[in-house]
Amino acid sequence: MFHVILFEPEIPPNTGNVIRLCANAGASLHLVKPLGFRLDDRSLRRSGLDYHDLAPVAVHADLDACLAALAGSRVFAVETGARRCYGEIAYCAEDAFLFGPETRGLPAAVLARCPVDRRVSIPMRTPGRSLNLANAVSVVLFEAWRQHGFAGA
Repeated sequence: MFHVILFEPEIPPNTGNVIRLCANAGASLHLVKPLGFRLDDRSLRRSGLDYHDLAPVAVHADLDACLAALAGSRVFAVETGARRCYGEIAYCAEDAFLFGPETRGLPAAVLARCPVDRRVSIPMRTPGRSLNLANAVSVVLFEAWRQHGFAGA
């Protein structure tokens, strides 16, 4: 099972889309606080996050707690400034993909924790700055899953 990590996500519908994506691709989702929304049932339904019962979702107090929970998994930081394309990697079944907040991406201190060879980007044409968070997760997660023959589909 692959793991998706959203570091300090801000926009509930994006997180809702990622929950749905994880449910349908057999991945687990890890949310790193602080979150830009509440996780109570009423807020989840209103924000389109009601797929949470179909995907494993863990909420972590901080990145250290998340990484401790994923000990043994390789973590790939997905960031627009990375030099390596996400499609160049041979992914393992327990790999984790780390995405930053929608409005600012991964902070430099978080990126510094990932070795350069585990920082990947999604190619885009200029002058585009970035993809929508849920779209970026889809691109990377489905490539990893494709490499494993869409196991479990």
